[in-house]
Amino acid sequence: MDRRNALMLLSLVAVAAVIGSTALAVYATDNGEEIGNGFAGICGWGHGGRRGGGPYGFIEVSEEYKENVINIAKSDQDVQNLLNDGYNITGVRPIITTKVDAEGNVVMKATNAIVMLEKDTTSRASAWVNLEKAKVTKIVIVTMTVIEKS
Repeated sequence: MDRRNALMLLSLVAVAAVIGSTALAVYATDNGEEIGNGFAGICGWGHGGRRGGGPYGFIEVSEEYKENVINIAKSDQDVQNLLNDGYNITGVRPIITTKVDAEGNVVMKATNAIVMLEKDTTSRASAWVNLEKAKVTKIVIVTMTVIEKS
């Protein structure tokens, strides 16, 4: 790998780490998954690093929950623009919050989720959905452009 390609790759990884750091911090706090496959782990794509079960580890997510999250996401104009631009919804990842009250009772709730979208092999987006407010609160788009020159 020549110096220019190495610098480009390093820059891409740095940008992905900055963009994905919020997702990593929130999503990894209490969802039972390990994060550990580089770019895919940071941005929530890929299948590496999971412990058991299905796409959410040992947590089973109902179709109704997924449909509700997707319906909220699809009602957002920016998500509609992504879908019209060729993105496809590839998954719904619940963000599970665990709280311990004064008496030591533990309550887990998935009031937020991330809708994963992909376009071709070069573009990924994640739409953060707040179910209590029934709205998309953030969209993160990561696009990689590679120009091969000889």
